[in-house]
Amino acid sequence: MILLDTPILSAAYRRKYRDDSEKPPEVLQLQEMIQDNEPLAIPGIVVQEFLSGLREQAQFEKLRVLVEAFPIILATEEHHIEAAKIANICRRNGVTTSATDCLIAAIAIEQNAQLFTMDMDFVYMAAYCSIRLLPKPSA
Repeated sequence: MILLDTPILSAAYRRKYRDDSEKPPEVLQLQEMIQDNEPLAIPGIVVQEFLSGLREQAQFEKLRVLVEAFPIILATEEHHIEAAKIANICRRNGVTTSATDCLIAAIAIEQNAQLFTMDMDFVYMAAYCSIRLLPKPSA
């Protein structure tokens, strides 16, 4: 399974492009994954992030319907506990994290899923937890 992160969804669905040549490679990759029926899902907290800050109700409703087409993975108590562990180990090693990113990482780890993200914070976190990222970070 591949979990979609907020920056991927925002790049794909909240931004406007004249044609494919303007789209970031990650957006083109997401379109290809959808066409290939890859197993994609969205953490519930990502749904909240993605839909937050929209000024117009019409846009909110359009994007809400769009994300509801994907399976939504809701956080459990165990995800929150794992997220706290990830935050603590990262902090001990000088890596600043957000509670939201740690929860997303915990869900991805528990689901044995890759996280499709454009957020570099996860690259730093990956040194201290078993999160698998897509695209794979270059060394």
